[in-house]
Amino acid sequence: MPESQAPRAPFRPVTTELHGDTRVDGYGYLKDREDQDTIPYLERENAFTDSTMDNTEELQETLFNEFLSRIEEDDQSVPYRYGDYIYYDRTEKGKAYPIYCRKGLAPDAPEQILLDVNLLAEGHEYTSVGSFALSPNHRFLAFGVDHAGNELYDVVIKDLDTGNMMPGKVEKAYYGLEWANDNETLFFTRTDEAHRPDRLFKTLLSDLGKETLVLEEPDDRFFLSVGKSQSEDYIFISLDSAITSEVHVIDAKTPNNPPRLFAKRKDGVEYSISHWNQEFLILTNDGAQNFKLLRTPKDQWGSDAWTDFIQESDDTLQAVLPFKDFFALYRRHDGLPEIVIYEPKGEELAAHVIQVNDATWDLWPSANMMYDTDVFRYGYTSMTTPVSTLELSLETKESKLLKKRPAPGYNPELYTSSRVWATSKDGTKVPISIFHKKGRKAAPGPFLLYGYGSYGASYDVYYNSRWLSLLDRGFAVGIAHIRGGGEFGRGWKLKGKFEHKTNSFQDFIDCAETLVSENWTKPELLAVEGRSAGGLLMGGIMNMRPDLFGAVIAGVPFVDVINTLLDETIPLTVIEWEEWGNPKVEKEYGWIRSYSPYDNITAQAYPNALFLAGLNDPRVGYWEPAKFVAKLREYRTNDNLLLLKTDMGSGHGGASGRYGRLRDDAFEFAFVLKALGTVK
Repeated sequence: MPESQAPRAPFRPVTTELHGDTRVDGYGYLKDREDQDTIPYLERENAFTDSTMDNTEELQETLFNEFLSRIEEDDQSVPYRYGDYIYYDRTEKGKAYPIYCRKGLAPDAPEQILLDVNLLAEGHEYTSVGSFALSPNHRFLAFGVDHAGNELYDVVIKDLDTGNMMPGKVEKAYYGLEWANDNETLFFTRTDEAHRPDRLFKTLLSDLGKETLVLEEPDDRFFLSVGKSQSEDYIFISLDSAITSEVHVIDAKTPNNPPRLFAKRKDGVEYSISHWNQEFLILTNDGAQNFKLLRTPKDQWGSDAWTDFIQESDDTLQAVLPFKDFFALYRRHDGLPEIVIYEPKGEELAAHVIQVNDATWDLWPSANMMYDTDVFRYGYTSMTTPVSTLELSLETKESKLLKKRPAPGYNPELYTSSRVWATSKDGTKVPISIFHKKGRKAAPGPFLLYGYGSYGASYDVYYNSRWLSLLDRGFAVGIAHIRGGGEFGRGWKLKGKFEHKTNSFQDFIDCAETLVSENWTKPELLAVEGRSAGGLLMGGIMNMRPDLFGAVIAGVPFVDVINTLLDETIPLTVIEWEEWGNPKVEKEYGWIRSYSPYDNITAQAYPNALFLAGLNDPRVGYWEPAKFVAKLREYRTNDNLLLLKTDMGSGHGGASGRYGRLRDDAFEFAFVLKALGTVK
């Protein structure tokens, strides 16, 4: 459908002035879904998108079938022991959701289905199971269900002995469910009006839904979360802003006792704790930008009793997982994840680094539910290796492969991965991980480049069987590991936030230019994609270098930065000030104003673009991409593809169920192929 027939949102200007800067917002009313123009506009945009893409329907079906052919629809996770049972989940052909199961320890023990999510999803467009918690005696299963995509869950409890649901429920809970050791008390969290988890409650199995407030966090900068120690002896209540932490503790044996403060918060200091036998281990950045590990006797909590255990180094320490006779330390080394196993040997610690043999990879602790164990399970993947579960023997220090996720139709001999380094404008070396067919770099070809670069979150590599549909059509796929992420530690994050945020955009642009200069691609064949804060990245680079990209996909993008950060009623706004800055402060307003995508749209030619939104998204409001597209239609000087697709029944994560996700990816890949003129 020609651009002349594209929807136009009514222009209803509102002028604001702040710090001497005047801005005109013509589409602010779209934030109100009750406004007479909002839903009709979204529906017109959806209809325009469908009409524009209708000539790709056969391609989308082809892609979907290709995706489907590369997954094992009947599959099962690696079983793991927890107490006197073996737990696992499995999928069945034609069913979109997992089935959670267990068996007894006997070899011929029958399967017991704990939860079939497909049954929960019947009659619903969207279904998500949030937290999932077994009582310590393994008789009761508590879980939360969301049918709207707004990440608010109704919590119910199933009696696994009888198969019946217990009477009552907890409504509109957030993530986090933990049982006390009495098998009766269940802790859960709730959010405030801004969708910030701010309160911890408890309820009783015998009176589900009758709630008692345990702890409330009044500071709008802090998230409250709840978890249980690996030893299962303690309930940890974590209060975290972007730069500060505080932990309160409840003995899991005495859930009626009030929480006890472990160490008082100190602005700019982050810490987390783990219970290890007669001690607590404390991971903190207090005086250590890359974090260090401390220890203290379990009955001496004040920081005066803390002593050094593992000193700060160039490697950023990220998490500790303790077991009876060892602990696993997760860290970043040379831009890549690494797991080190530490065992006490007298007064010393013996360290064993889990070895990996690949160019780039991702590595993480897997299901390790037994505290007293002599094995450690971990997950591994790379761009060329499907997700694999391995088990390390503490005795031999050898790892054995338990399972590699089936990859039908994948011949690893035909594909390879590379690590390319770009040099950013200020001289910083930025890595790009690339997945491609062997021999692919003979001439510039189509390329799909992903990016994120915020919150210190590392965008690590992974195997995605759906990418093969692009690689087999001549593409290469890459991930730009830009500043703002956490790939190279805390310094990498700090150089991509606050006044340094534009480094994230410049890094991505320089990565794109490197791919062009090194003959991987050319601008008209380069597609880029980012979601959420990665969508902010997409909006920023579109404004800065629209000539460098042939197509852009911005998923649930955070693009209306100033207006969002000025409105404290919007979910999560105050928390975000410690990542981006507070525009009410003149200096910080200047940082944000320099890149805020919505506020920097100008009259210029823009690349083909697809914007994705979820009407029920509690993290990035649907109106942000809607406003961006409306303004872009007003300003741009060319008629490239510009599409807005709003899922009217989901939230931040898009469609639920594995087949829905495959359909979404088929649509997005079809857009890329259409936009770059490489449809096959």
